[in-house]
Amino acid sequence: MESITLRQLLPDVFLEEQEEHRGSEIWLTEYTFRRGNRYVVHAGSGAGKSSMCAFIYGLRTDYRGEILFDGKPVRQLGAEQWSQLRTRSLAYVPQEMALFPELTVMDNIMLKNSMTSHLTEAEIHRLLQRAGIAQKASVRADRLSIGQQQRVAIIRALCQPLDFLLMDEPVSHLDPENNRLMASLIDEALTLNGAGLIVTSVGNPLLINPVTELKL
Repeated sequence: MESITLRQLLPDVFLEEQEEHRGSEIWLTEYTFRRGNRYVVHAGSGAGKSSMCAFIYGLRTDYRGEILFDGKPVRQLGAEQWSQLRTRSLAYVPQEMALFPELTVMDNIMLKNSMTSHLTEAEIHRLLQRAGIAQKASVRADRLSIGQQQRVAIIRALCQPLDFLLMDEPVSHLDPENNRLMASLIDEALTLNGAGLIVTSVGNPLLINPVTELKL
C-alpha cells in the first residue's frame, strides 16, 4: 500500500456540528498519507482521533465521506482483504492497547507473531530487552503498569510486515527516556519496511523525526 486518502471524512456523531470542524486538516477535506512519510495528528480530547484510527483500520464505519487505499474505497473490501491488510500491510496500536490481560507479555506478542511469522522468539526478546521490559516476559499483562503495557503493544504491532503504522496515543504514559527508546525501535522498523507512520497525540507526542504535523 502506497497511500491512504481521507476524502471529506467526518464521524457521524459530528454531523450536527460540521461547521465546528471546518478548521481541521483531516475532517471535511481531502488529505493523503504517503508511504515512507511520518505524520503526527494533534487533537484535543473529543476531537475524534481514536475514531479516525478506527475508521482507517476498518474497525468502524460510522462516518461520512471516503477512505481510499491506493485510490480504492475501503468500503468495498471484504473480510479476507482486511485480514490480509492487517497482517501484511497495516499495523495498529490502539489507545486502549487491546492486550489480553490474563496472558503473559510473551503470549500476547506471540499471538500476533504466530499469524505473521515475522520475527523469531530471539528477536522478540531482544526488542523486549531494548524496551526495558525483558524481565516482564512471563508476567501477565494485567500485572503491568500502563506504560509497560504500551511498550508491549508497540512491540506486538512491529511483529508484521508493514506499509503503514497507525498509532493512537502510543506513548501517553511514557517518560521522555522510554519515549525515545520506543521511538528508536519504531524508527528502525519504519526504515526497514519503507513504511509510513500516522500517530496521534494530545500533548505527549512520540519523539520521532522527521514528521509532518497536522491538526484534527
